[in-house]
Amino acid sequence: MKKVLIYVFVIAIFIGCGNDNQKEPNATQSNVEKKADAFRELNAKARQMFGVLPKVAENPDNPVTDEKVALGKKLYFDKRLSKDNVQSCNTCHNLNTFGVDNQPFSKGNDGKLGGRNSPTTLNAALHIAQFWDGREPDVEAQAGGPILNPVEMAMPSEKAVIDRLSKIDEYVTMFAKVFPEKPSLTYENLKKAIGAFERKLITPSKFDDYIAGNDDALNDKEKKGLQTFINAGCTACHSGNLLGGNTYQKFGIFGNYWDFTKSKKVDNGRFDVTKNEADKYVFKVPSLRNIEKTAPYFHDGSVQDLAQAVKIMAKTQSNKDLTDEEVNQIIDFLKTLTGEVPASLKE
Repeated sequence: MKKVLIYVFVIAIFIGCGNDNQKEPNATQSNVEKKADAFRELNAKARQMFGVLPKVAENPDNPVTDEKVALGKKLYFDKRLSKDNVQSCNTCHNLNTFGVDNQPFSKGNDGKLGGRNSPTTLNAALHIAQFWDGREPDVEAQAGGPILNPVEMAMPSEKAVIDRLSKIDEYVTMFAKVFPEKPSLTYENLKKAIGAFERKLITPSKFDDYIAGNDDALNDKEKKGLQTFINAGCTACHSGNLLGGNTYQKFGIFGNYWDFTKSKKVDNGRFDVTKNEADKYVFKVPSLRNIEKTAPYFHDGSVQDLAQAVKIMAKTQSNKDLTDEEVNQIIDFLKTLTGEVPASLKE
């Protein structure tokens, strides 16, 4: 009788273990399905909020042609556009360092510092306007400003620029080919050529593959960061295919921005252009494309560390205190926005 009882007990143990082993895969499968459902929902939401970068930032008023881009590239890298032949567009907007010089303020022809951080030229042609205060409508209009700015490239006049270029046979030939109307070598055409070149400075990344429908372009860690980015309210300003660059916003909705950035100077922002009191401390929202590579951050380059910049933005714009874990998750996502300038467009 005892042998029978022992035998039954052993069978019961094995049956019980078997049942436990069957439950665990079911529970695991349930978790996998839940994660898959969450990611499907995230994918759909992200594709509504963002978009894929175009290959070229087209402008019907300034068609982008290979010849015009070649001319614009030559001008972009030419130091002869500065008073003392020491500075080119690329000096402050270096294409080898993601369109910036990684300095809070850039030095000009005479060694003086500019008043605002030099923003990247990468993807800039897709912005709603140019400069931190939006004072120019497009990259064509923007291209002519720094050349004549006394603190930047310091050329005395448009005429001085054209007189200098007119003595260079290669430019005379290139301008005549790109702009057959007479006169061809004009300051307006110079701006168009540089603008056309900058309209090619588009840097798609694996995030674009993801938005285009490749769910595997981002790993689970990066998708988690995207979800945190959305949950933190960052998309209120940083949406669209640039993740920014398409609106103006007051810097410091929940407190004075300078109390957080420790800025040495309080910048009135767009107010200096419009003289509208409502535009005080309002700036064009920067794009987050290549953001991990374009430090220091903000209009005055006051913050070097990306994690600190993320925390400051969350607090000043959404009144949220992000944890270090949340900040790191967001940075994991932001790194997916890093692309590359085509080698053919570099010097």
